[in-house]
Amino acid sequence: MTDIIHFHDVSHRYPGGHDVLTHVSFSVKQGEMVFLTGASGAGKSTILRLIALLARATRGEVLMQGRNLRQLKPREIPAYRQRLGLVFQDFNLLNDRTVFDNVALPLIIRGHSYRDVGRQVRAALDQVDLLDKEKVHPLFLSGGEQQRVGIARAVVTKPELLLADEPTGNLDPQMAQEVMRIFARFNEVGVSVLVATHAIDLIKAMPYRIVHLEHGRISMRTPIGAHHLGDTQHG
Repeated sequence: MTDIIHFHDVSHRYPGGHDVLTHVSFSVKQGEMVFLTGASGAGKSTILRLIALLARATRGEVLMQGRNLRQLKPREIPAYRQRLGLVFQDFNLLNDRTVFDNVALPLIIRGHSYRDVGRQVRAALDQVDLLDKEKVHPLFLSGGEQQRVGIARAVVTKPELLLADEPTGNLDPQMAQEVMRIFARFNEVGVSVLVATHAIDLIKAMPYRIVHLEHGRISMRTPIGAHHLGDTQHG
């Protein structure tokens, strides 16, 4: 199985700051679901930012399907990002738009036809069990429902890789479990998924590999209550 993402000896320093990542090497296989764990400040979000090209590695290489992201020209970045689906902790929904309009936004930006937008939005909402909420505004939804809208928006364009940054951080345990199950469902149909989370209790029973960070480095120590599975780390 080929790598969809490969980090080779990656370090990252924010301007004027300390190294957030130091000599990080790991891979995510095509079609794999991986959890990225570690305490707050361990570097989880930075890894997602480097993949999404919201930041550039200071040293080392980040490869997407074998292509070094450092070689992408600025004009190529928007097309590259269209291959990704992004899910955020704080939902990032437009509260003055309906659920339908929020999920439709990435398709409208890409110039899809009105008919195509309607079909794909409803298919995405159906996948997260929110088809009956398409005309509702986000403020009238629970936190769990808002996050599911965020997931529908992230997957409506059929991304190759889904990135989620602490997607259950603002949810109660039951809703958090449901959100993780939704990620697992997308993974079952072939979507590669990388989830940054500190919710060890939530993921320890799930059969997915864990990459654990401590102080910006990959640690071979497992987080308490969890276990590494089929590690494909390098270096």
